[in-house]
Amino acid sequence: MAQQVNIHPTALVDPAAKIGVRVTVGPYSVIGPEVSVGDGCTIDSHVVLSGHTALGRDNRIFSHNAIGGVPQDLKYKGEPTRLEIGDGNTFREFMTVNLGTEGGGGVTRIGNGNLFMAYVHIAHDCMVGNQVILANAVTLAGHVVVEDGAVVGGVSAVHQFTRIGTLAMIGGCSAVDQDVPPFCMAIGNRVSLRGLNLVGLKRAGWSREQIRDIKEAYGELFTGDRPIAESVRVVRERWADDAHIGHLITFIEASERGVCR
Repeated sequence: MAQQVNIHPTALVDPAAKIGVRVTVGPYSVIGPEVSVGDGCTIDSHVVLSGHTALGRDNRIFSHNAIGGVPQDLKYKGEPTRLEIGDGNTFREFMTVNLGTEGGGGVTRIGNGNLFMAYVHIAHDCMVGNQVILANAVTLAGHVVVEDGAVVGGVSAVHQFTRIGTLAMIGGCSAVDQDVPPFCMAIGNRVSLRGLNLVGLKRAGWSREQIRDIKEAYGELFTGDRPIAESVRVVRERWADDAHIGHLITFIEASERGVCR
């Protein structure tokens, strides 16, 4: 085990676990043999890290988290699957994050710089990007994709195989059963669109011109009388060189569950 590690005497760290430097492990935490913990991570008390789980650098895991547990999927029969976590994430109290399943690609993946508040659940085969915020008691079912910069309000539930787009914002206590397009706000049971996430776009550094264009594209796609396929064609032709609008169009076209309106 590497030097410069502060492990409390009551913690149980398997000798086969890989622990980086400047790592702190608090009282009564348990780290399994297939776990790797990157440099600078802080693991508070009563944390369980299990399964084939890899943490990057500078992650903070607060008390009473269960990270890397087996999937809550009756089809899972113990096959070797993984959980991959990037750098600089914050996992607040009483979270659960599960390994992937063979049928979902074998990996649950979390990016960098995310904030997961207390009681969040991230199920098997989810793909969470970077700079995402999941507020208290958000539940992601299996195979959910959350793109960069998205925010999901507290006590919201996201249906399996659903996607939440870049810089989207979901209001609290929502039930997300269809894809939420990038840059949009949505709320409700079941969710419906409520306009653009203008505050999020400004905080992300978008210019007035970029915001003007996305407003016009949003109006064409979601408030007009044309069928969505026709609106997509019009928007693609008009903003052929706009990367953000191109991502919005690609997201809509790739939807399997349908996009909320």
